[in-house]
Amino acid sequence: MRTAETAVPGAYVITPDHLTDERGSFHEALRASVLDKVLGRPFVPRQINYSTSRRNTLRGIHGVTIPPGQAKYVTCVRGAARDIVVDLRVGSPAFGRHQTTLLDAASGRAVYVPEGVGHGFLTLTDDTCICYVLSSEHVPGTQIDINPLDPDLALPWGFSEPPLMSPKDAHASGVETARRAGLLASWQDATGGAPPPQP
Repeated sequence: MRTAETAVPGAYVITPDHLTDERGSFHEALRASVLDKVLGRPFVPRQINYSTSRRNTLRGIHGVTIPPGQAKYVTCVRGAARDIVVDLRVGSPAFGRHQTTLLDAASGRAVYVPEGVGHGFLTLTDDTCICYVLSSEHVPGTQIDINPLDPDLALPWGFSEPPLMSPKDAHASGVETARRAGLLASWQDATGGAPPPQP
């Protein structure tokens, strides 16, 4: 598997190598030692979730407060989705910057989303299934929801018709409202005090 850091510091795209023969194909979805080396710390799964969505469903932008914090390893196990991560860490030189990645079952591509970074996706096919491997268990009341259509973020979802969204996502606050309310993590809290990278 090959890893590449994205425009959002600490977020990675992981592309597996496929072994194919007349039976089909095989690939490693996650090898902990490779990811741990890239991150400089262990990624320990504590919960695994799946979502299934019809085409043109928009889910996100979601995050988790710190504490407890939550990193995600996201893959598409059926169908395809346009995945976006956005830096929501106050004090990050990349605050508000995003990365778009096509996740699809055929490629097995994955995205690692670090703590403090928001995540969402738009499904491109019916019956798209997304798998989230999470570094912490769900704690009620700790989720952060940012409106995925917030003009301050201007995320390139690329839909041609209004997407299907939950009321919670459609009525979520914008990033500046969340920042002023103190909902977003600081760079220091999200990274354990590491200095921000130079822009």
